[in-house]
Amino acid sequence: MIRRSLPLVLGALLLIGAAAVAVGAPPAGQTPKRGGILNSVLIEDPPGLLIHESATVSNVWPMSPCYSNLVYFDPKQSLESADTVIPELAERWSWQDNYRNLVVFLRKNVKWHDGKPFTARDVKYTFDVVREAPDTPARLRLSPRKDWYTNVEAIETPEPHTVVFKLKRPQPSFLLMLASGYSPVYPAHVPLPELRNRCVGTGPFRLKEYARGQSIEMERNPDYFIPDRPYLDGIRYTIITERGTRLAALQSGRLDAFVPLEMTKAMADTAKQNAPTLVITEVGQNGSDNVIINHKRAPFDNLAVRRAVSLAMDRHQYVRAVRQSGAVVGAGMMPKPYGAWGLLEKDLKTMPGYGDSSKDKAEARRLLAAAGFGPGKPLHVDLVTRTLPIYLDLGSFVADQLRLVGVEAPIRQIETSAWFPALARREFQIGANLTAGGFDDPDAYFYENYKCGSSRNYTDYCNHEVDRLIDQQSAELNRDKRLALVWEIQRRLEAEVARPMLGWRIEYFATWPRVHGLVPHNALYNYGRMQDVWMDR
Repeated sequence: MIRRSLPLVLGALLLIGAAAVAVGAPPAGQTPKRGGILNSVLIEDPPGLLIHESATVSNVWPMSPCYSNLVYFDPKQSLESADTVIPELAERWSWQDNYRNLVVFLRKNVKWHDGKPFTARDVKYTFDVVREAPDTPARLRLSPRKDWYTNVEAIETPEPHTVVFKLKRPQPSFLLMLASGYSPVYPAHVPLPELRNRCVGTGPFRLKEYARGQSIEMERNPDYFIPDRPYLDGIRYTIITERGTRLAALQSGRLDAFVPLEMTKAMADTAKQNAPTLVITEVGQNGSDNVIINHKRAPFDNLAVRRAVSLAMDRHQYVRAVRQSGAVVGAGMMPKPYGAWGLLEKDLKTMPGYGDSSKDKAEARRLLAAAGFGPGKPLHVDLVTRTLPIYLDLGSFVADQLRLVGVEAPIRQIETSAWFPALARREFQIGANLTAGGFDDPDAYFYENYKCGSSRNYTDYCNHEVDRLIDQQSAELNRDKRLALVWEIQRRLEAEVARPMLGWRIEYFATWPRVHGLVPHNALYNYGRMQDVWMDR
């Protein structure tokens, strides 16, 4: 199959059909071994097994091997872009009408795990459900990525193995949305309530057993559509809720591979010291640490008070103290060298909150005093965060920074099962939050987190001029012009304190040398398929 590069990232104007190297090309220079069980780990029970209702890697990591996408980011390439998108359930695709229509030609003879045939009907069903189309036959409890698909006008199935996504305006990044680990195709014949407790996919592994609070086990799918894949006989995800116990299990060799998100720089250094042969891979995570502020609840409906919160945060101290230099300061998009769209360091230094912290804190106290708060009348707020150590580390820092400017913010912990619903219902005043994107592209971040009315725009920030700019950058085919728009959007988000950003985490993904073919990516949701992973022991 010939591979033709899509012009998305480079911004070329030439519109071409695209085909790509098939999924499952054998690793170069190695002879994979068959068999064995890969042992990985989860930090908590998944909040249900439906990826399309999920906003956490605790769901995507164990469920990715069960499902397939239309297209997927090449498992062997750590840096994702339009050039690393390869077919999965698609055989090939073609952009038409200046990026307004995406025609996808599907593989034939693909079966769901229950033996039913896969067709274009399943694709239309999946993305009509996700985007909450008016005539959709089913509804998700929550559709975190509904706003990814607001530009879809219709999904047509002219033939059993052809799908046409008709867009309202050009959107080259739409293909990257389909490639995200957040975008599996679901069976139209299996009711959604069933998929909350079991997976029925077309992926390389089938669900063998889910013991809540203990483990999720996958077994090899003998009918997988890629010949001779997967190499492994199965995967076991052990649920270990205590951070120290997880690390000990890795260091002792009970785990073959860790889980994305959890490993901090300090943990990685400790693990490497105690187990020198461990392989620690440093890569961008496309995950930010931020403060979510409910713009509709006093006193944060006052821009000056929101600005005081942002000025209180010492971003450089956050990098050193919270993430032990395992993060980089950044605004609305992941900065270089890990991302492609973030503001440059020289621009960040000129912005309030990114320079001299002592001066910023003095200004924060002045703004709070002008709003009626001070030593005699401190501001008391309810600071929430998720009950995971990596969240609590951040929450403690945010609380301490607020205390230094006269804001009392005791931490209230919320379990994962309640965390995302609470944010979606805006049942919070201020929170210490982690946000990771489905891929490194402005469309993945801006539509979810900043568009007026988005369910994941937890702060309820709304500026219709910024909405217009978000749509404009999405449709822009010239890469340099698009980047200028993306930078302008980030500056406006900072000026209006849409969501105070502290920085972007670095991933330290740990495996033992016996694990081959598991390449961490610069977005943590996109390398869990496991079809090319094999064990040498």
